[in-house]
Amino acid sequence: MKLSGTIGVFDSGVGGLSVLQHIRQTLPDERLIYIADSGHVPYGDKAASYIEQRSHTLTRFLIAQGADAVVIACNTATAAAVTSLRSQFSIPIVGMEPAVKPAVSATQSGVVGVLATIGTLESARFAALLERYGDEVEIITQGCPGLVEQVEKAELDSARTRELIERFTAPLLARGADTLILGCTHYPFLTPLIRDVVGNDIVLVDTGAAVARQLQRRIESARQPRTKSLGISQVRPSDKTAPQFFTSGSPAHASRIMASLLGENVNVELLPQEFL
Repeated sequence: MKLSGTIGVFDSGVGGLSVLQHIRQTLPDERLIYIADSGHVPYGDKAASYIEQRSHTLTRFLIAQGADAVVIACNTATAAAVTSLRSQFSIPIVGMEPAVKPAVSATQSGVVGVLATIGTLESARFAALLERYGDEVEIITQGCPGLVEQVEKAELDSARTRELIERFTAPLLARGADTLILGCTHYPFLTPLIRDVVGNDIVLVDTGAAVARQLQRRIESARQPRTKSLGISQVRPSDKTAPQFFTSGSPAHASRIMASLLGENVNVELLPQEFL
């Protein structure tokens, strides 16, 4: 049986639920705590220092709740904070980055399009990705202001959301992109609509499953020395329950939106005042 403990996951809002779903499938024995920082959404148009500060605040809360690993289920927050979080906290910190490597492997036309927030596209981490893989294929980036907000409202197939997707994908397709990277954890919830807009011949790539596998490797490696020293093969969670959900925004609104996205009843609690 797999090692078991507590994993904390946070995002600027509900987009990280797309990553949470992969984690639940890959690590079904883990206790999960999810924070939607909806009182501060979107991160994409905020200063990196502000996002870094929020990331540290949320990570401290998750660790206080017993998390022995934390997933930054947000490309923008990863770019702004993963380095400083790893320097401050000794537990595994797993981040996100646009799936450039698998997209480069997938493309047949040699042109890859990236749909992401402005914060992600302007980050040093993304610039390093472009430098690493940009010689192999042509990589075209497209900022997508407004898409995060549509997912936050659970408007996954509205006329406004379709209009935004058509506007953002058109220049990428016109340049010959046959592979599109969904470079924000909110965007996988729009996959059916994106597919309807771009057609079946375009490859859509996101990183949720890969992040869940990386998380599994990191926590098993981190916990192995502990279980060996205790003379046991596994650590069971003290209370096997459904995921716990928190928000810095409206719990009632978050409960409604998360239930719509996950297809199950969700009870969201307000973060304590000192973490808002």
